[in-house]
Amino acid sequence: MDADGEKRKTSSRVEIPILYEDESVVVINKPAGLVIHSDGRTKDYTVATWMLEQYPESKEVGEPSVLKSGDTISRPGIVHRLDRETSGVLMLVKNQHTYFYVKDQFKSRLVEKIYNVFLYGELKEERGVINRPIARSAKDFRLRSAQPGARGEHRGAITEFTVIKKGKGFTYAKAFPKTGRTHQLRVHFKALHHPIVCDKLYAPKRPCKLGFKRLALHARSLVITMPRATTLKVEAPLPDDFKHALKELEN
Repeated sequence: MDADGEKRKTSSRVEIPILYEDESVVVINKPAGLVIHSDGRTKDYTVATWMLEQYPESKEVGEPSVLKSGDTISRPGIVHRLDRETSGVLMLVKNQHTYFYVKDQFKSRLVEKIYNVFLYGELKEERGVINRPIARSAKDFRLRSAQPGARGEHRGAITEFTVIKKGKGFTYAKAFPKTGRTHQLRVHFKALHHPIVCDKLYAPKRPCKLGFKRLALHARSLVITMPRATTLKVEAPLPDDFKHALKELEN
């Protein structure tokens, strides 16, 4: 155990805190900067690589991704994702039965996810709901958009939020995504003209502030019903950069 009460399993290249583990799942506190699985182009160390090192029996668990090139990407135990720069709670699955059960929980929107986030600007509302469909940006293939002019299929997306603290031109909030679209929180807050601090993709002209050097987004907690009808709640402690940013707001 470390100072936060977390177990850690290390490899030669990364140390990952384990927040919860049983015979079916392992829930980690994903460090910012670590990608979930390979995209077929880069050879970065990934969560999938770590999973295979620590739990080789998970090799066939999950569903591989088939790229346009025809190449197949292995995703052992991966049932949901976080962006590379997002830290926090990530569940990995050890067997196929649990994989399909957990996947259905996410697909049916039965998993409760809470994120902490710092935003540029001070939100006027103390709480609210962002109900804006998301599609691909017409300007940049890497981006999604919740604004008029987006192209392709518009998929429904809902985010609830509650303000925790605001001041000095920033807002610290809790976000509750009710759907799981790609870049959903980043896109929704940008649509409100309050993008996430240090989002180099969706707010490239804004300087990183509050001491952040990465996207100011942290997957704080996850609540899910497991196969034996037990409720599992796992919470990741705030990372050091979030603690620093909070002190800046409080001072």
